[in-house]
Amino acid sequence: MNSPPPLPAGNGTGLLKAVYRRVVDNFLAVVTVPLAAAALVAVARFGPEELTGRLLREARPVHLFLAAFLPAAAATVYLMLRPRAVYLVDYACFRTASNCRVPFSTFLEHAKQVPVLNERSVRFMTKLLERSGLGEETCLPPAHHYIPPYKYCTLDAARGEVDLVVFGALDDLFAKTGISPGAIDILVVNCSLFCPTPSFVDMIINRYKLRSDVRSMHLSGMGCSAGLISVGLARNLLQVAPRGTHALVVSTETITPNYYVGSERAMLLPNCLFRIGGAAALLSNSPSRARFRLKHVVRTLTGAQDSAYTCVFQQEDDYGNVGINLNKDLMTIAGNALKANITAIGPLVLPASEQLLFALSFIARRVLSGGFRPYIPDFRTAFEHFCIHAGGRAVIDELQRSLGLSDEQVEASRMALHRFGNTSSSSLWYELAYIEAKGRMRKGDRVWMIGFGSGFKCNSAAWECIVPAATAEGPWATAIHRYPVDIPDVLKH
Repeated sequence: MNSPPPLPAGNGTGLLKAVYRRVVDNFLAVVTVPLAAAALVAVARFGPEELTGRLLREARPVHLFLAAFLPAAAATVYLMLRPRAVYLVDYACFRTASNCRVPFSTFLEHAKQVPVLNERSVRFMTKLLERSGLGEETCLPPAHHYIPPYKYCTLDAARGEVDLVVFGALDDLFAKTGISPGAIDILVVNCSLFCPTPSFVDMIINRYKLRSDVRSMHLSGMGCSAGLISVGLARNLLQVAPRGTHALVVSTETITPNYYVGSERAMLLPNCLFRIGGAAALLSNSPSRARFRLKHVVRTLTGAQDSAYTCVFQQEDDYGNVGINLNKDLMTIAGNALKANITAIGPLVLPASEQLLFALSFIARRVLSGGFRPYIPDFRTAFEHFCIHAGGRAVIDELQRSLGLSDEQVEASRMALHRFGNTSSSSLWYELAYIEAKGRMRKGDRVWMIGFGSGFKCNSAAWECIVPAATAEGPWATAIHRYPVDIPDVLKH
């Protein structure tokens, strides 16, 4: 249980707001304490024997039966129907090697060797990189280090990236947890743009010799928020599995075969932002050795709207080159999806004081026909840590503004983007690893993961820390002492 924040000393408005929150959030205590006091006074006045005798004389047998049976029946039904708790045993992120590093100068020099990329396209990519929030240590897969890179982006090279990233993360996870691959009961993998035959799950089963009865699924085409969809799917399967079942979730994006070689600006963006990365997480429906508890997974889908459906779209340009088109309205669509998602997750995680303010604001806007601005709940009262998908600098800026977060609360997202780039669905795990490597996670702390993806989707997951990481080992082991770093608006190199 998290203790309430201390009352502010100076600001009168802040003091009133803090008092309001304490009274509303502790409403049950405010009501039950006087009732309990009144009951004690009654017992002291009449005595327990007189009260018991009066109750037995005046109550009918059916009343006594219902008084005993109904609470017992309600408790039984609740215990049978309540969702089974799901836990995160541990997680691991792929550690990028220094020989995969691509400084801006190297990236742009390679781009100049691509015949179809004219000088105008290279200038655009240069400006984009300077404002992207990426640093000089982000990494690309081996095939992208050749000149020209698209000639070496073969199927074998793509499978080689899977071996490097996925198996690297899994090796680390098995070593950290001490869990044998044979103990895995459920396997869920998500990778949007690369879906070979045999699939990712078959590659993992073959590599680690998983059991023949393992339940396996590969999610493709679901964008950068697919990692939380995978967590939600694993959670649902664990709900109906025997206690002690283990579910393995792997999130990555294989970018080797997805190098765009055209000159459409909206389709050049992924070339500049996406980098190599992946993560593996071990979930269970047993609290044994668990480090986090999964509280909620909330998914918001806006694909019924044509503008949302096409805002992140894989297509061919006028010359037949395949790439991902990022629509100029992407941020507006993402903002609308976020509003819908926080409306859904708010009642599940927000304290009563914030829910009451949100409800009153909603009613006032309906009654007064929009005369009031919508009240944005203060999610800082529900979470200590925020992991925002590191899709780009604009995404992080927009969510910081919309949710009223401090620079420290979005630090993990900015630093993950700077150090690793946009690693798609695995970026949230790099951010969680950053918070833990900095030693900021405490027992009982609550974490909000927010992911965005094609379709268009905004997905959330809420976690509660059980045991913080003992060390800073992981993807930040060799770099955490250098972070945070200052990220200028325009990075000159």
